[in-house]
Amino acid sequence: MTLERLVPAAALLPEGLAELRAEVRAFLEEQIAAGVFTPGVDTWLTRWNPEFTKALAKRGWLGMTIPVEYGGHGRTFLERFVVTEELLAVGAPVAAQWVADRQAAPSLLKYGTEEQKQRFLPGIAAGEICWAIGMSESESGSDLANVRTKAVAVEGGWKITGTKLWTSGAHLADGFFLLARSSPRDPEHRHDGLSQFIVLLDSPGITIRPIHTMAGEHHFNEVILDDVFVPDELVMGEIGQGWAQVTSELGFERSGPERFMSTFALLAEAIDLIGRGELPRTAETGRIVARLSALHQMSLSVSQVLSRGEKADLAASVVKTLGTRLEGDIVEVVEELSDDRPPTERFGELVRAGLQQRPGFTLRGGTTEILDGVIARGLGMR
Repeated sequence: MTLERLVPAAALLPEGLAELRAEVRAFLEEQIAAGVFTPGVDTWLTRWNPEFTKALAKRGWLGMTIPVEYGGHGRTFLERFVVTEELLAVGAPVAAQWVADRQAAPSLLKYGTEEQKQRFLPGIAAGEICWAIGMSESESGSDLANVRTKAVAVEGGWKITGTKLWTSGAHLADGFFLLARSSPRDPEHRHDGLSQFIVLLDSPGITIRPIHTMAGEHHFNEVILDDVFVPDELVMGEIGQGWAQVTSELGFERSGPERFMSTFALLAEAIDLIGRGELPRTAETGRIVARLSALHQMSLSVSQVLSRGEKADLAASVVKTLGTRLEGDIVEVVEELSDDRPPTERFGELVRAGLQQRPGFTLRGGTTEILDGVIARGLGMR
């Protein structure tokens, strides 16, 4: 079951993008037929395949919105949106490039120095530089104003000490943007005094500890920084402007199709089985498809806002909170259809993967409770 058949809104894109969608889809079908990967659930987080990432880069499907002068392709956010949706629709192994391409690249373009752009962007576009996220901490959760990691100015740079949690892929990544407190916390102005730094994860003083899921998988990590030196040339943006920068970055992190399509492969398989009479038809399945179609349009709209260089953090939060609820609901609805007797082994594997990943859907990228508060404040409700 293809994306366009299951979500007709996917076909309602500006003229000229149908050919790109068909090209990406044909490539992915070839890769699946050749056994390069098996479609799965939540693969933008859990399936790390550098060779597949480089294969995408060779076709110009990484760094699509990075300008040509920095090794990218100078294409539009809408073109990138189409490629992203097709990769997610089949559950391709894209974790190696995800954070670098989704948010590191646009953040560097907006806040990075010329030296930083020249140093990192070509490698991101080539699929040779992988990135993680250095935001969350155990004592602050999704409330980033409470981060305790400290940055102290020293000669030629900064010494950073603290711990970052839930850093997906940090054990394999080259670096991350780290949010730290560079001046004492002011209770009256909680978001002041925060700064961002580009931290290379092979730097002296860094310890990366694995966090295994209950299923025994390893993609989460705890990153401990003990007086890690970051030179001045790796300060991201302006000292003290970390909050404004990180909220801008979250617009890219929270609004993409991965926020509602992590379990798309499971839903598509279920729809195919329903069509063959191997699973029952239910009204709830139709409601799920309708919600998915609406979120496609919402995410597409945010992509258009970001392409204009405008802020989209509030809209991105709406997409994220609605999308992750939908991802979990897909797992619940589809599991009930099978009634503990999956009609095929493949379907059973997808259901199990969905159940294993579901607890994290409403946590990563900001917990649902925190985002509900962000949305309420943004709408002037509190």
